[in-house]
Amino acid sequence: PIYPVFVLSLILTLFGKYIFDPSMQAYVGERISYRRRGLVMAVTEFGWSLSFIIGVPLMGFFIARYGWKGPFPVLALLGLLCLVGLNWLLPKDPHPAADRPTMWHNMRAVFTYTPALTGLSMSILMSTANEIINLIFGVWMEDSFGLKIAALGAASAVIGLSELGGESLTAILVDRFGKLRAVGIGLMVNCLAAIALPILGDSIPGALIGLFCFYISFEFTVVSSIPLMSEIVPSARATLMSSNAGALSLGRALGALLASPLYALGFWWSCLAAVLLNLLAMLALLKLRKEYGDGKEIGKLSTAKP
Repeated sequence: PIYPVFVLSLILTLFGKYIFDPSMQAYVGERISYRRRGLVMAVTEFGWSLSFIIGVPLMGFFIARYGWKGPFPVLALLGLLCLVGLNWLLPKDPHPAADRPTMWHNMRAVFTYTPALTGLSMSILMSTANEIINLIFGVWMEDSFGLKIAALGAASAVIGLSELGGESLTAILVDRFGKLRAVGIGLMVNCLAAIALPILGDSIPGALIGLFCFYISFEFTVVSSIPLMSEIVPSARATLMSSNAGALSLGRALGALLASPLYALGFWWSCLAAVLLNLLAMLALLKLRKEYGDGKEIGKLSTAKP
């Protein structure tokens, strides 16, 4: 109940998440061949959407029954079970080699390599585009329909289902289409969804359909980009995946700064800004494609075993 402790707890929670996620993605990247990596990484992302769909109502149940402190012992227990389970399931790391690259060597390998910087730029741009809509859709629905709890509750359910749908589509299609092509398709569909949002937004069903299309296309795009990013610098894979997580977070921060001023000009401006940023992300993707042709060259860099 003490505000500074609350802030510190959020910092520690996110700190733990951003240590775990890139490490897990790099671990998968080392052990799964590039041609199958999209499927495996998409499956790991199910944890995000399913925790939204199952976990949020479950936490609501504990809050209703035991008060706002109710979920925290449950979350702590689940975290402990995850720690024990991972310690039991994962093999021990080999003893570090004497000539193991230093952190600064890996950072230099990432931030002096043009394709890596291009990929990180793409992540920043598409994350900013998403956040501009993500932060103001609740205000937009309230302004449009005068509803709060009912409409926003329905929107939350739609977002959870669209994230699950985007991850499912990625698992099915990304390895078949190719990672570069899948990201490009996702960006273009996301642009179309952003344009459709204010057109469909004359009614609550139309607004929810628009939000579903926007979120499912973004989820498909960002999950498809993870295996792509994981193979750009195989020798510093964990460093690049950590940098990519930072790029996505930076995009959210930039989106947060832009969302309110753009919405003050009108919802159309928010949607047009999202389209523009996605098109810039597409330019970065095309630059990557120019570097790697049809994307097969990225897979050839992989040292992972099938």
